[in-house]
Amino acid sequence: MTQHMSPPRDGTGKATPTGQLPAWRGLMPHLDVRTLSLLGVLAALVVIGGVTKPDEFLDTRNLQLVLTQASVIGVVTVGMTFVITSGGIDLSVGAIVALASVWATTVATQDYGFAGILFTAVAVGVGCGLVNGLLVAYGGMVPFIATLAMLASARGLALQITDGRTQIVTVDHVLRLGERDAYVLGIPPLVMVFAVVTVIGWLVLNRTTFGRRTVAVGGNAEAARLAGIDVRRQRLYLYLLSGLCCGIAAFLLIILSGSGQNTNGNLYELDAIAAAIIGGTLLSGGRGTITGSVLGVLIFTTITDIFALNNLQSDVQQIAKGAIIVAAVLVQRRTASTT
Repeated sequence: MTQHMSPPRDGTGKATPTGQLPAWRGLMPHLDVRTLSLLGVLAALVVIGGVTKPDEFLDTRNLQLVLTQASVIGVVTVGMTFVITSGGIDLSVGAIVALASVWATTVATQDYGFAGILFTAVAVGVGCGLVNGLLVAYGGMVPFIATLAMLASARGLALQITDGRTQIVTVDHVLRLGERDAYVLGIPPLVMVFAVVTVIGWLVLNRTTFGRRTVAVGGNAEAARLAGIDVRRQRLYLYLLSGLCCGIAAFLLIILSGSGQNTNGNLYELDAIAAAIIGGTLLSGGRGTITGSVLGVLIFTTITDIFALNNLQSDVQQIAKGAIIVAAVLVQRRTASTT
């Protein structure tokens, strides 16, 4: 006798069409093998940190510090993930963070208070992103060259503005965001901003036309053009997005350090690219994952913290990071050859 199965039901008890997942399932990130592997690596690092320095690593203040430090480079990495997914690259993110942070902390800017610092940091980031986008999308320049030129120019301008000096922030409303009194349920404000940027980035990449166009341009720009996508305009928007993320990260860094320095954002471009790569974003474009990129950031930040707590030299830390990047690229190539 044939048994008839009842149709699947969603969280409200209502029946859903056969073969269609409930709406809430569509909003959840897809946990593939790579994501689970990254979660496993992160869990292993937590165990290592807990075993080697249990009293220090597992301390609430240390965990809050790890998340706070991950927030700044994490926001940059979200923007970088979009650019790499489109088949581009942005080597100027660290320099843009530096320029935005020093421009936003000049005496003239601080006279306008909290809003002036925030607006300037974001405006400088978006402005630099606009220049990168115009050079790449409409100037026909190779992204590597265009963003390398921006890296040199932004670093030079940041040094000129500061004259090599550290600019101290005197605006109380900005400084208070870095104090423990500003934490909400033990969560630093910077971490909450990072979480919001991550969620928005994931939704845009996976649930919007903009995200689909980004993947299409990275997969095959000519096919995307023939399909009606304005490839140049899309690339311009992506570098604007990267610049926006740099501006936000610069403001977070100002809160974290209470100052603006021309050395801010040093090697952020390498850290952001590395985090995106080990997270599963293809350097050749056509595939990107915000979830993986965020996990990559957390892995690198945790490694840095463990090395610092165990008084290990920074050169060993860099070697470990390099080994992880090489392993991630080899896994990508192996995965691509088997699909």
